[in-house]
Amino acid sequence: MSVGRVVKIGALSMLSVCAGLAGPARAQTFELKISHFVPPNHTIHKWVSAWADRLTKESDGRLTFTIYPNGQLAGPPNRQFDAARNAVADMAFSLHGVTPGRYPETELCNLPFTWPKAGSGSATTSRRLAELGPAYLAKEHQGLHILFMAVANPVVFYSKVPVRSIGDFKGMKIRYAGLQNKYLLDALGATPMPVPPPESQDALAKGIVDAAMFPHEAALSYDLGTVTKYAVEPGVATATFAFVMNPAKYESLPADLRALIDKHSGPDAAEDFGKAWEVAEKEGRDKETAQGVQILTLPPGDLEKMKVLMAPRVEQAIADVEKEGKPGRKFYEEYTK
Repeated sequence: MSVGRVVKIGALSMLSVCAGLAGPARAQTFELKISHFVPPNHTIHKWVSAWADRLTKESDGRLTFTIYPNGQLAGPPNRQFDAARNAVADMAFSLHGVTPGRYPETELCNLPFTWPKAGSGSATTSRRLAELGPAYLAKEHQGLHILFMAVANPVVFYSKVPVRSIGDFKGMKIRYAGLQNKYLLDALGATPMPVPPPESQDALAKGIVDAAMFPHEAALSYDLGTVTKYAVEPGVATATFAFVMNPAKYESLPADLRALIDKHSGPDAAEDFGKAWEVAEKEGRDKETAQGVQILTLPPGDLEKMKVLMAPRVEQAIADVEKEGKPGRKFYEEYTK
């Protein structure tokens, strides 16, 4: 064999090797596991699924996602954030109220009648919380890369018995959403019951609780209309959520894919999610009433009495956060202005 032929074969071999190395690098895909605790018919699952599909498309398939609803990967709601911290999941979507005391500054937003002056709808509250999160709440979420924060539409009382005044709450066993809502129930003379969201329908059916605090869309997802007769409006408090990612997994991605995730995170994503939640809230209310749930409305004077009852608790919650060296009052004022 001639020297020229050997050189030619060697060159071709080298080109083949280089192509073999470069090809997979260019086409490398990254599969991310997303965990949450709600059923597939819930707005969270639907929105996250669409969000994941969008990123897969815009990354030309380099980002792929597997979504685990209903706690299939990480377990109940109180384990979701830690699952992302510990790399059991790459991303997780959950709420802060299921781990009372771990996120006290964030949970100031769960205080009754606490939302921006612009309104209590999820698009408004979610955007505002997402805007404030990096400056005020990052330390509380140590070990997590926050994609965005969100706030549910205000919870109403889904009840087996009619509630027409705040006096009717006395003695009722009520499933609550977050520690701050427990204080409201205490003030009303009710018995707060810390029932996990997925277990609420069963708890109502068995008489373990008389009522449960949920937005309409969540009540529909958990099928509360089949075991309750009434929904008591208006909404009295909200619940905070976050969509988070394992920091090491985030940093392990190529810069362009991190930039793509950043593009679809933050306040704009929070507002988009909130808009979807508002649409689902109306749909949930309409479907529940079509099933026979009767909407009751508390008198304005009773709502004012609730606010008066809760005023000392609001001040105490802010003071407790301030004692921890966190800017609780400044955050509260920024959120509610």
